[in-house]
Amino acid sequence: MRNIAHLGRGEPAPARSAPEPEPDTGRTHEQMASGEVPTRAPRPEIGDSWERLRRLGLDPERGREPEHLGPAEVEHRRRSSGLDAVMPALRSALLDPVSDLPLILAVADSSGTLLWHEGPRQLRRSGDLIGFMTGGHWGEDAVGTNGIGTVARTGRPMRVHSTEHYMLNQHAWTCVGAPVRDPRTGRVAGVVDLSGPARGVHPQLLALAVTAAKLAETELRAAQLESLHRLRTVAEPVLAQATGPALVVDRDGWTAAAAGLLTPVNRLRLPADGWGAAPVHWLPSLGHCAVEPLADGWLVRPLTDCRQAVSEQAAGARLVLDLSSADHPVVSVRGGAGNWSHPLSPRHAELLLLLATHQPGRTAAQLADGLFGDPSRTVTVRAELSRLRRYLGGLLEHRPYRFAESVQVEVVRPQDAYQLLPASSAPGIRRLRALLDSGSVMLPGCRTTDRPQPLPGAIPCPRQADDAPQPI
Repeated sequence: MRNIAHLGRGEPAPARSAPEPEPDTGRTHEQMASGEVPTRAPRPEIGDSWERLRRLGLDPERGREPEHLGPAEVEHRRRSSGLDAVMPALRSALLDPVSDLPLILAVADSSGTLLWHEGPRQLRRSGDLIGFMTGGHWGEDAVGTNGIGTVARTGRPMRVHSTEHYMLNQHAWTCVGAPVRDPRTGRVAGVVDLSGPARGVHPQLLALAVTAAKLAETELRAAQLESLHRLRTVAEPVLAQATGPALVVDRDGWTAAAAGLLTPVNRLRLPADGWGAAPVHWLPSLGHCAVEPLADGWLVRPLTDCRQAVSEQAAGARLVLDLSSADHPVVSVRGGAGNWSHPLSPRHAELLLLLATHQPGRTAAQLADGLFGDPSRTVTVRAELSRLRRYLGGLLEHRPYRFAESVQVEVVRPQDAYQLLPASSAPGIRRLRALLDSGSVMLPGCRTTDRPQPLPGAIPCPRQADDAPQPI
């Protein structure tokens, strides 16, 4: 992963190819800023960001007061983010190309705060004029559409060229950013960004940023494996004395060692709100378990037959799909065999939301059309639903895919419809955002973060005990 070609090491740099042609968004931006309906729509991801910021009231000329952290807080965030461990690899791979091209290498945490900011001195001085410096906050809500804050919010790589920036003072710049995901949780830990003058755009910068982010994730993964190895050293003598099945997992549920289990468990879905004081807990994959702290993890001993626990799971259950946080979707189940919750991957959050909005259920082809705009991609859909069923078990039925009849479903959504799974570009999710924003539909059992009055025309939810089936 570290063998990325360096530019300018003893051989001439390759000739720069011309930038790829960009749509003229200058006029589009002027129309948006003046409140007009643009005659030419920007790219969907740019348009979504602009619309969201317009609704938040961010002025594209004045913006908000810049926020900057002091050196002590920056140093604290560097350590707590875990990104300090990846900087040597990023410098080794990128600083030579950055010094050859007029670019700044910036690494930010998940909130969009710049923790490192390196590159040609003259270019960094130009960045200082717009607050692009170490300690500066570049969250999208504060400084508009950009390759750090927008990437941190959506969790996907992005190139923001010149007038695609929401703020006027950034139109002379182009930035490309890619998210760095923590391998332990799957959440965005930070962003790798390459920024420079808009007139000197290189067409391969986005690919370079994505490669750099993957390199950083490899470094984080190596640190995680080292931590699991240390925990395994402690766990093995404990498991050797166990009289029944048991496993030891780290704080994020990853298995360090196990003994006596019929089916290997790579990761346990731990309660999102912690274990609490009770010694026995119900886990969706194992049933009732005794849980004890062990070193930097947990010793987990199953106490019941997990197959029976899964069969009882759907009885009287209430499922809450909490999408109120843009970055951390969570599913929770209350009642039935037990209470539990855990974070969702972006794809699983999309699937559950699409199922929640159609009570009779959806076929694999219908779900593929909603996710990809391509009903033929059923293999991918079935594979993801198979993973979902490993812990949702009896809560999900198939042929077609749907929630079990006895399950009561509630969706918690953000007040701003454009913050509903903002990283998703799935056609079905984009259509749903537009319907929610217009007030023409409401999600099943819907409540928002500030609990507004219900909207008319609710999308029917999976039927509850006293409900009759309703078509959309």
